[in-house]
Amino acid sequence: MTDLFVPLQSLKQGDWFKLICGASFQHLPAVRNLTLAYTLAGADCIDVAADPAVIAAAQAGLQVAKTLAQDAQQRGFDYKGNLPFLMVSLNDGEDPHFRKAEFNPTECPRDCPRPCERICPAQAIVFDNIKEDFSGVVSEKCYGCGRCIPICPYGIIYTASYVTTPGAIAPLIMSTGVDAVEIHTQVGRLAEFQRLWQAISPWADQLKVLAISCPDGEGMTDYLRAVYDLIAPLKSALIWQTDGRSMSGDIGDGTTIAAVKLGQKVLAAKLPGYVQLAGGTNSYTVAKLKAMGLLNSAEFRVMGAEKDYITQHSALMTQHYIAGVAYGSYARVLLSPILEKLENKEVSKTNMKATVCLEEDEVLLWQAVELAHSLVSQIKLSQRRESEH
Repeated sequence: MTDLFVPLQSLKQGDWFKLICGASFQHLPAVRNLTLAYTLAGADCIDVAADPAVIAAAQAGLQVAKTLAQDAQQRGFDYKGNLPFLMVSLNDGEDPHFRKAEFNPTECPRDCPRPCERICPAQAIVFDNIKEDFSGVVSEKCYGCGRCIPICPYGIIYTASYVTTPGAIAPLIMSTGVDAVEIHTQVGRLAEFQRLWQAISPWADQLKVLAISCPDGEGMTDYLRAVYDLIAPLKSALIWQTDGRSMSGDIGDGTTIAAVKLGQKVLAAKLPGYVQLAGGTNSYTVAKLKAMGLLNSAEFRVMGAEKDYITQHSALMTQHYIAGVAYGSYARVLLSPILEKLENKEVSKTNMKATVCLEEDEVLLWQAVELAHSLVSQIKLSQRRESEH
């Protein structure tokens, strides 16, 4: 495992930024355009659903970003053409990230105020859509946040979940050229995790990063140690993703507290690898980490140099700080006004309707990159300013 990859350097420096497109999010134009905007803004990793079509959409966004590197630099962005890692998310059992909302719109009373439509952050619930002649949940847009379920006055919204089939994972990794895998697990599912890991492990050496995502629970740190014992030894970098409050970052500043607290808990366990926040992360997260002294300060960098942290095995060493932050719902909602404009701006090509790609509208493209950069730069610039002092 080489340390020459820019994303691995970001992990070591403590300014790793990951975009979570969503383990169930399969709206291909949005995945492509989110990938493009956040890559140009300096993201280190793009996390997408383990779906070949979604992976291809993200890869298309990455390739377009490479052609726009010079334009990005001229506009004052730091992107130099290096590609972020492409990660796919898998699960070893029931998980809120791997589900879709469903309901039968014919059961909705005509006089219902339709609060589900207003609360959906993905705009996945529509009624009487004239353009598509459709009512209900647009499946590819739904990423399983579940906010529509308790708000339905008639209780007719439910979710359909799916679990990763271990036998299908290895061929997916081999054929699509992804850089990283994230496994979503929960306390008490060691046997299920082991089955999934056995399917992946023959090809694990080609991965640059393995991430383990786990929400809090009684005995969590003991469970993570047991998981580590199963996957060790590991050549790739290892990330412990602390899922504080799933898919809630766009709700308000309070959600980031759960993410930070869980990050502290896992840091205290001193597990080999890096700790990265998720679940409730938003524009308040980096400021909270900085105020609590959980970012990679100059003091820690000196300690790291003295102990020779920067070695080929550094990915398995214990870190004293949060190595990075992953943003999901907040990052997507931040760009949703621009992506919505793009989605509504269709052009006719040989009598076929085609959605405009983000790079085809220069104004919207750089507006999207500017918005994405406003989030990415929080952790990047925070670390850069620290290093300059």
